[in-house]
Amino acid sequence: MLDFLKNISPTELIIIVVILVVLFGSKIIVGVAKTGGETFKEIKKVKKVFTEMVKDDDKPGKK
Repeated sequence: MLDFLKNISPTELIIIVVILVVLFGSKIIVGVAKTGGETFKEIKKVKKVFTEMVKDDDKPGKK
């Protein structure tokens, strides 16, 4: 789905960030990045809990 992100060079990424900062300001960009990071952490936590639940259900002797 986001395969095009693998083809972005570091120079292109810097240019994109500079354009975003100019357009939206640094406070908004920092807020969005912080929220995205927190969301990613929460998703990883939910994935870990779900994986553990599935592994526990697969153990013999559990119903």
